[in-house]
Amino acid sequence: MLPTALQFSHQLLKEIIQPGDHVIDATMGNGYDTTFLAEQVGEKGNVYAFDIQFQAISATLEKLSHQNLTSRVTLIQNGHEHLGEYLGKSEKIQAAIFNLGYLPKSDKHIITQPETTIQALDALCPHLAKGGRILLVSYYGHEGGYEELQRLEEYCQGLPQENFQVLTYRFINQKNQPPILFCIEKKA
Repeated sequence: MLPTALQFSHQLLKEIIQPGDHVIDATMGNGYDTTFLAEQVGEKGNVYAFDIQFQAISATLEKLSHQNLTSRVTLIQNGHEHLGEYLGKSEKIQAAIFNLGYLPKSDKHIITQPETTIQALDALCPHLAKGGRILLVSYYGHEGGYEELQRLEEYCQGLPQENFQVLTYRFINQKNQPPILFCIEKKA
């Protein structure tokens, strides 16, 4: 069975994350990706996890606490467009994941925005380690989602192929706008 976009994103992350790495969950949501990343980086690694909603911070902290992973994670209640402010000048990030859309089981009017997502990518790309990956899972079936998907696709197509390669993974015969995955990999 083919993996979903989210399952495939985790496969792509597992291939490259090593204990001790620094990684980013740009949209922590309910904490599933943050917890997954914390497991991958080990005791000496660090996950920077961003979200603007306190509900996301609270849900994520609860998940991390239950698995004794809080020491590996820096929870940041701020938009992902500010992630560059939290990274050291020469700090390298091995991987990052974005789940674009809205926080499940919450206010569906609070959504990720194309402008802030592009700002986050612009800040992140210079910090990405060689061979590092940025995974973007676009949930676009809500108002404003398709516009963000279009901007994301344009951004990815515009990345210089000398420095990056970009993969798109999507199901083309499913109903209800199944999520689309983009993987940006920095060439070694």
